[in-house]
Amino acid sequence: MKITQLSIDTLKRAQERFEDTLEQMTMAEANTMPEPLIKSVTWLTWHTARELDYQISGLNNSEPLWISAGWTEKFSLDLPDDTEDWKHTPEEAEKVKVTDRQLLLNYLKTSVDFTVDYLKSLEEERLEDIVDTNWTPPVTREVRIVSAIDDAVMHSGQAVYTRRLVIGK
Repeated sequence: MKITQLSIDTLKRAQERFEDTLEQMTMAEANTMPEPLIKSVTWLTWHTARELDYQISGLNNSEPLWISAGWTEKFSLDLPDDTEDWKHTPEEAEKVKVTDRQLLLNYLKTSVDFTVDYLKSLEEERLEDIVDTNWTPPVTREVRIVSAIDDAVMHSGQAVYTRRLVIGK
């Protein structure tokens, strides 16, 4: 089995957790931040999709799908397109409100599929390529991929926890 296949399987499990979590909630519940520092299921799902989109776009030198596929217009959030969502304050996270569950799931699916396609096409010897010299040590393609998928896994677990806080199950 290729190393990248393990990453694909891990990412798909995170996607399933998000989908299951959102199916158990109304959109009002999914948009709820149970406490100021606990982000909503909507924000966690949206951020995960954006993170995959932006990280993989950076690795394959393409424009993020958020822009190129018109997701920014579809979501029409009260945030700039270049918002650094990993740094969102509770007030900024609160602006990520989505009434259309399918829109949110579609962006997640599109971002996951984009990542999977990239991983399937990636030659494993390219995993050691340096992709970011702004860190010590410099970041390799493998480290960037692991970071993005680890973020998806972490946030999918947070979504389950947040759902339990909001609806009690």
